[in-house]
Amino acid sequence: MNAQDPIDPDLYQRAEALLEPGEIELAGLIVHTELGSDDEASLHETTIEIGEHIAEHAGVDPKDTYVYSGNDDPDFGLNQHQGLTLDGDEFVWECQQLLREERFKIVFYYEADADQDSLVAAVREDGYTVESVEEPA
Repeated sequence: MNAQDPIDPDLYQRAEALLEPGEIELAGLIVHTELGSDDEASLHETTIEIGEHIAEHAGVDPKDTYVYSGNDDPDFGLNQHQGLTLDGDEFVWECQQLLREERFKIVFYYEADADQDSLVAAVREDGYTVESVEEPA
């Protein structure tokens, strides 16, 4: 799958826009799930599992990270989460869980120095439908 053939072109374009140049260069994933609004526990597990893959492929031990959901933080939206390091609260990944057409799509972004191809392959090996999102050339 490539940028010419996105599963959800609007979502892909929005994810791509999140990667626009900022303080750090970012890459991303769109994970298409079959999880609906009644599957919150599974959605959480999926988010953690993929976050651990991202950490591994970014050279961070997943055991040295935690998920910050920011439910009481006015700078965070509902269903927005960050993977941070235990030592120093350093950014590892961030995601948004979006309910589209009654199924959750999870958009992750993280520093672009992660091994993108290997990461996408690992997430696919776990049975997820995933699209790689990289900053447009």
